[in-house]
Amino acid sequence: MEVLSVTSEVYPLVKTGGLADVTGALPAALAERGISMRTLVPGYPAVRAKIAGGRVVAEFADLFGGSARLIAARAEGLDLIVIDAPQLYDRPGNPYLGPDGRDWPDNWRRFAALSWVAHELAQGLVEGYRPQVLHAHDWQAGLVPAYVKYGPSDRIRTVMTVHNIAFQGRFGPEIFGYLGLPPHAYSITGVEYFAGVGYLKAGLECADVVTTVSPTYAAEIRTAAFGMGFEGLLDARSATVSGILNGIDTAAWDPATDPALAATYTASTIHKRAVNKAVLQEAFGLEKGDGPLFGIVRRLAWQKGIDLIISCLDMLVAEGGQLAVLGSGDAELETALRAAVLRHPGKVGFIAGYDEKLSHLVQGGADVMMVPSRFEPCGLTQLYALRYGCIPLVARVGGLNDTVIDANVAALNAGVATGVQFAPPDAHALADAIRRTLDLYRQPETWKKMQRRGMKSEVSWEASAGRYAEIYANLLGLKHDQDD
Repeated sequence: MEVLSVTSEVYPLVKTGGLADVTGALPAALAERGISMRTLVPGYPAVRAKIAGGRVVAEFADLFGGSARLIAARAEGLDLIVIDAPQLYDRPGNPYLGPDGRDWPDNWRRFAALSWVAHELAQGLVEGYRPQVLHAHDWQAGLVPAYVKYGPSDRIRTVMTVHNIAFQGRFGPEIFGYLGLPPHAYSITGVEYFAGVGYLKAGLECADVVTTVSPTYAAEIRTAAFGMGFEGLLDARSATVSGILNGIDTAAWDPATDPALAATYTASTIHKRAVNKAVLQEAFGLEKGDGPLFGIVRRLAWQKGIDLIISCLDMLVAEGGQLAVLGSGDAELETALRAAVLRHPGKVGFIAGYDEKLSHLVQGGADVMMVPSRFEPCGLTQLYALRYGCIPLVARVGGLNDTVIDANVAALNAGVATGVQFAPPDAHALADAIRRTLDLYRQPETWKKMQRRGMKSEVSWEASAGRYAEIYANLLGLKHDQDD
């Protein structure tokens, strides 16, 4: 079975968030089930730097404003088809934002090209390659199902995966004439959305199957509280909407072999985490000590609940805790965190930006990983935390609800608790959860049992890859054996 994954980012070539982690890990997980997945990705500078040995498999005289080539290559364990279109993608830095921090004004063109090329590949553009399923990820690939729906072939099947419904790809109506779609595609059952063009809306409307990245989030987005305007559409399509939990690359995230750690360890040698904690404290300018160290590796945004943490920070320190924050985002939140560092020297540390190696050290050295999101489609941070014996403290939303078992009395008595949940996602509930976490930390045997239990949690792609394989097989009318 040939599947083409269509994505605007893929780890480790280009990454701004969890989307890249998912699209980077899924091909290998599916290969174990006999599914060949290639990845179509824009030719950003970071991507082109990795494909020096690639071969040109197609050329375009005019791809949304200029000539372009398709380059097939294998890099970082991925089978890639790269769109080499300098007029669209040869730009430094973030793949979506210009130097002023705003969206590139031609993002509509850049990602329409991505979707259009995917459709052409499924039509047989490259000799010897014709994917049967196009798997589109997020709004940047949202036009893929629309190009298929309004195209010449009814044999191509499409899957639309929503990683975060808050990012929708909405543009003005003036771009429609440049997309290469027939006039009747500009309708409520096509790409039209509030008198403009909606890329994610097009995908949700036109795809054969819609998936999102956790069962709870699949239910949440069919409600007004979480649907971001799409709840009606998704509720009407509920029979074709499902939630499949993300997994993580358990080879890249393995505390027993991770070169980013000062000391590697397993569930049976978890005491070695203390070495990582000391190194982490030094990196963040924190005082050495054995009090509870809370970690955050997040985009600093309202959605992620960073303001809730800031509201509870003085209490956390007063109760004997420390906080290490790695991330960047909202300027006001960054300013508030810097003020907290000055207010609590040696107790609060903040490093702006993102560093992959340091993020591993936070997981391997912090005692608690805080994920207080107001909404979270799946979340990978808490999965890494479980894998590394770092107790996750999470809001009871989306995939956080599906992956962390709250340490309530019943769960502790049954021996199944792996973390701490709180609801609703507000400062009062978070403060209570911090106090519960501190109380658990003061019970060393209970704490170690939770750590070891988390490290044994199933966080790989094994089960989820099986779900995707089943969806592909059903779309193609093939028999699928979950045990294959």
